[in-house]
Amino acid sequence: MGRVEQRGKKRHRKTRTILLILLLLIIAGLGYAFFQYNQGLNMADVNDAKSEANHDESFKGEEVQYGQINVLLIGSDTRGEGAGLSDSIMIAHYDQESHEPKLVSIMRDTYVNIPGGGMRRINSAFSNGGPELLRQTIKENFNVDINYYAIVNFAGFSKVVDILAPNGIEVDVPHTMREGIDMTLKPGRQVLHGDELLGYVRFRKDAQGDFGRVARQQEVIGKLKNEAMSVTSIMKLPKLIGVINPYVDTNIDSGTILSLSKDVLFGNTKDTQNLRIPVDGSFRDARINGAAVLEIDIEENKQALHEFLDSKN
Repeated sequence: MGRVEQRGKKRHRKTRTILLILLLLIIAGLGYAFFQYNQGLNMADVNDAKSEANHDESFKGEEVQYGQINVLLIGSDTRGEGAGLSDSIMIAHYDQESHEPKLVSIMRDTYVNIPGGGMRRINSAFSNGGPELLRQTIKENFNVDINYYAIVNFAGFSKVVDILAPNGIEVDVPHTMREGIDMTLKPGRQVLHGDELLGYVRFRKDAQGDFGRVARQQEVIGKLKNEAMSVTSIMKLPKLIGVINPYVDTNIDSGTILSLSKDVLFGNTKDTQNLRIPVDGSFRDARINGAAVLEIDIEENKQALHEFLDSKN
């Protein structure tokens, strides 16, 4: 056997060995992902998981292939006060070219015109017509198009926190929080874990009411986004998907989810900008037909929202 033939056989064996190692790594990776995903599913509590019907077919938001995306985030709390009402309403905006995430919180008592229902609090749109009527309401009052929706059951929030931030999230509790959250949080800077952090973002029984709760929700979402960008969180992605899945009803397609997740997990996104609707100085507290509402200057808030979402800003 000549040297050339021997070298050829050695190269062939080496190539075959490398391919075999790569195959084993792929199999191991898939096995790890499958194991992690099932661990996440096992962490979900079927008694607390989503019970709402899927709204995919009724939702009429225009799909986006690439560009600026608006996702209607609807927080649903099974322990909340009022079945069917959206406990929190947010618009998550993301520009895939500039990689800028923006988060808009709409106060649930905002008094707006609901198509076919007249002037009412915006959170009643969800109970009367699901995410599609809420989409129409936002379009009618603020002239903002919503592309996708995600209804998130808060029961899964604490489990997500414990996966993303096993060491907890540091916050500054301004005062004792107790009423309406099934726990007591003492004032002061401290590290909170899953259930405690859920209580922190749910609390609203103080002078700030929903305004304080919205501010805390935006604060915690920003901190969780930072945790999601860590290497350990990327490794836990299959588990995270497994634990989230039973608690979320969404029409976001897999390709869009993959694209957004890739940007967040690999640190391609900029810092999240936040806005609250109504903006300061554009509303007044009122009581109409026995209900506490926020009467707002529609035009001022529409302009503020459009300026905020403008990719040039």
